[in-house]
Amino acid sequence: MSSPASQKTIAFFGATGGCGLSALRRAVAAGYTCIALCRTPAKLEAVFPERPANLVLREGNAHDTKAVAGCLTHPADQGRLVDAVCFSIGGVLNMSSMTMSDPDVCKKGIAALLEALADLRATWGAAGHPLLAVVSTTGISEHGRDVPMAMWPFYKFALHAPHEDKKVAEQKLWACAERYVIVRPSLLVDGEKPDRKIRLHVEGPRGIEKKELGYTISREDVGRWIFENLLSKADSPLEHEGKAVGLTW
Repeated sequence: MSSPASQKTIAFFGATGGCGLSALRRAVAAGYTCIALCRTPAKLEAVFPERPANLVLREGNAHDTKAVAGCLTHPADQGRLVDAVCFSIGGVLNMSSMTMSDPDVCKKGIAALLEALADLRATWGAAGHPLLAVVSTTGISEHGRDVPMAMWPFYKFALHAPHEDKKVAEQKLWACAERYVIVRPSLLVDGEKPDRKIRLHVEGPRGIEKKELGYTISREDVGRWIFENLLSKADSPLEHEGKAVGLTW
């Protein structure tokens, strides 16, 4: 008989690096079936040179609704949606010009994800309500400042372009009927620190429920938190569903 872990399936968009890769490593190690959409699968093949049997790599663009839909059902049961989705795609910021390689990368990706889920249900009768764990950012709250005052000028001016994109992506989530948790990390750095406490800033549709301000957190620790608190528990109702959770050290 297969274990519960082997029965759980998670789709990954944006898993070739950063927070997404950190979450993917843990999900693969836990024995979950992981489906990762990559524009360049070779990047993940280099990370997993001995391809685990529970890792499925698919080539495609996360803005392509058809390619996204191809990752959202269980490999052995096309009528069943995956249990969870880890969405962590993002663009490259050119600091000299303060412009993005694709200024609409996140909002186009979320639109494709929501459209793909709707199409699979309407056209193919796919069943299920996967949890969407979506990486966003601090500094875009509609309910008050969620970063230290010292960082506010940097967030407001240097990160204006990516933050405008993430705002629209979040708005699409707030308005949808899917299960989701928006994950808003502080400024991302490298270096896992598993013994360092992660503090949570929590916002619901009506405002701030728990306030915590911080400067940084690592990509590795964000991915770990997403796996341990969202992806691994996606088959149960979660405390922070329908909310935005800020993560900081």
